[in-house]
Formats: sequence, C-alpha cells, structure tokens
Amino acid sequence: MNPDDGGNVALRVRAAHKSFGGTVALDRVDLDVRAGEIHALVGGNGSGKSTLLKILAGVLPADEGTLQFGGTTFNLQSFGPRD
Repeated sequence: MNPDDGGNVALRVRAAHKSFGGTVALDRVDLDVRAGEIHALVGGNGSGKSTLLKILAGVLPADEGTLQFGGTTFNLQSFGPRD
C-alpha cells in the first residue's frame, strides 16, 4: 500500500498551524494515524507536542488547518470538545 493513498486513515491533520504572538508553536503540521497504529510524540521542551494534543482535543484553537475524523472534516480554528 502506498503510504500517501489514505488507506485506513482514522485521523488526518493537515496544515495545523499555531502561533503565540511572534512564536510559532506548530508550523503547518501534517499527521496521518491509521487504524491500529500507535504513535509517540517526542521532542524537546517547546517543540509543540502539548500544543498539538490540545488542538486535537479541542481545548486550544489552531490558527489554521483541518482535521478529518470519522468521515467528517473539521476546521481547526473552530474545532472544540463538542465536535
């Protein structure tokens, strides 16, 4: 299977971007998680791990980007816990 063909993608993030003032926390992050996969986010302090997870949980809005989950596409600027 071609990793770019979208097969079995359970969660897809495209171009997630978040800045805090002049500090860029996420710079157009893309992430695909396929059914049955396990991922680890690894990086130093300030690398954006917590920011990405807060955006995916709907706690923090992104400045731009989309999330596809369960056949629905969400705008990360307005994505929230109820979504």
